[in-house]
Amino acid sequence: MIYELTYESVAEDDVSIDEINKILTASRANNKHIDITGCLVYYNRRFIQILEGTKEKVLDLYNKIEKDSRHREVRIIAENPTGERTFPEWGMAYFPIDDNFVSRSELEQFRRNLKLLADFSSPKSVTSILFWVKVKSLMAEPPGYPL
Repeated sequence: MIYELTYESVAEDDVSIDEINKILTASRANNKHIDITGCLVYYNRRFIQILEGTKEKVLDLYNKIEKDSRHREVRIIAENPTGERTFPEWGMAYFPIDDNFVSRSELEQFRRNLKLLADFSSPKSVTSILFWVKVKSLMAEPPGYPL
């Protein structure tokens, strides 16, 4: 049985895009080894992530994230067992959006594309539905929206 957990958090002010990319590289290798899949969205210094795997591995990973000093206001949005993964082929999909690194038109196009992906996805559980609801809500915020 697959277990899913969706959480959100806020990046500490001193966390850079380079540091997030380094974390992601290490996470992808570790997650593959422990059979965790999912998707991570980063925008306006906020993370929304869905983790998929065995309950034990998902909860262990979430507990590490919760204790990670680079995150604050970490909270679970939803969690549940499910019959299949929403992101079976994605060791960890990553959608970074930072308006300091892209043009305004690229940012808007990316936001539209991510909203479309959310609209056309076929969530298989309450947890994956809420993941996409939170992503769409986050994408509706203007760049630099206060936390």
